[in-house]
Amino acid sequence: MSKPSVAIVGRPNVGKSSLFNALYGERISIVHDTPGVTRDRIYATAVWREREFVIIDTGGIEPAGDSEILKGMRAQAEIAIETADVIMFMVDIKSGMTAADKEIASMLRKSGKPVVVAVNKVDFIGDPPAEFYEFYNLGLADSDIIAISASHRLGIGDLLDKVFEYFPKDDEENSDEDKIRVALIGRPNAGKSSLTNKLSGSERTIVSDVAGTTRDAVDVEVSNQYGDFILVDTAGMRKKSRIEDEIEKYSMVRALSAIDKADVCVILIDATVGVTEQDTRVAGVAHDSGKACIFVINKWDLVDKTTGTLETMSKAVKERFSFMDYAPILFISAKTGQRVDKLWSLIVKVNEQSCRRLTTGVFNDMLTEAVAMVPTPQDKGRHLKIYYGTQVAIKPPTFALFVNDTELSHFSYERYIENQIRRNFGFEGTPIRILMRNKKGEET
Repeated sequence: MSKPSVAIVGRPNVGKSSLFNALYGERISIVHDTPGVTRDRIYATAVWREREFVIIDTGGIEPAGDSEILKGMRAQAEIAIETADVIMFMVDIKSGMTAADKEIASMLRKSGKPVVVAVNKVDFIGDPPAEFYEFYNLGLADSDIIAISASHRLGIGDLLDKVFEYFPKDDEENSDEDKIRVALIGRPNAGKSSLTNKLSGSERTIVSDVAGTTRDAVDVEVSNQYGDFILVDTAGMRKKSRIEDEIEKYSMVRALSAIDKADVCVILIDATVGVTEQDTRVAGVAHDSGKACIFVINKWDLVDKTTGTLETMSKAVKERFSFMDYAPILFISAKTGQRVDKLWSLIVKVNEQSCRRLTTGVFNDMLTEAVAMVPTPQDKGRHLKIYYGTQVAIKPPTFALFVNDTELSHFSYERYIENQIRRNFGFEGTPIRILMRNKKGEET
């Protein structure tokens, strides 16, 4: 199940970062009295009523501002609004309803997204003051206006309960359950839009030699003999220090959101440029998110080939992405269509592997054999004992091993167990997670 996303928006200095920190539980966003301190969106995961959701903290919206930074902050918030399932609109009871609040409310009404108004800085328990009711004039749903104090952690539960009501229900989220969501990710100008067009058979996205042409995450539905798919062509991902265009930087959240909601990530690498540090960053996001992955080396038609060229490139990819040695590699040309059709069967395969389940009996038979071949680690005369294991999740396949003492475990042995799982059962294209748990149920 993908995580719902919640964008916190409002004009500068109403307390958005304080609320973000209260929701997340850590001070990971700058809190400062100077308006406009939060210029970059912060993107994090929180939990409420056993449901994970993504919080997007935005820079303040200044509808009337015309400076470049204000334009960028406004674009950032607009992207967050488009991406979010629910919007928290923060206002400040101490400054009252302003013209900027009214303009933002108008923008939110046009978005068609559910909006919950958080009236901040109501720093006491009990009935809200008379000033609170002024915000009913914003023209948003009266029942969705909640008094809070982000700094004092008051009213946060009521606010989250109201937001929770708007989270997509299971049946809504599963409406596309039979369709494989494929996120095309990579550095700018790697050919994501060209590949989207070739796979979909239509010119649905702009193709240009200018890096960063795609700033939106564009969904394209495709049905063919391999199945039903949703392709998401994301904005190119690059280091923040290399981003000069503010709007490009703020489009990063679309790529992160696309990865979060994807079943399979196709990581495009420009064959004419080779593997770069930024490629590893992009791939790392997908890997850390537990997504099935495929490396696609694009623009292969533009490479001068001699004997061993393909093998050399394959080796370079495997060495640079040693932490993702499970991901298959495909060489294509999105422009000419060379080997593009082979991508469909790979997408289906890695998605199936990501969803694969092993029975507890079969898994433990393998586990017993693996321990017999390579004994468990020891420390000061104490051996790690693995009592049994079981698969506890899919997407990615996750296995829990119940042991005598998790402190005796070692990363290298967990990696050995992972390699044995792959040797015996495949799981090509998907990360595998190994959890060590004390037999009494304590996980470390």
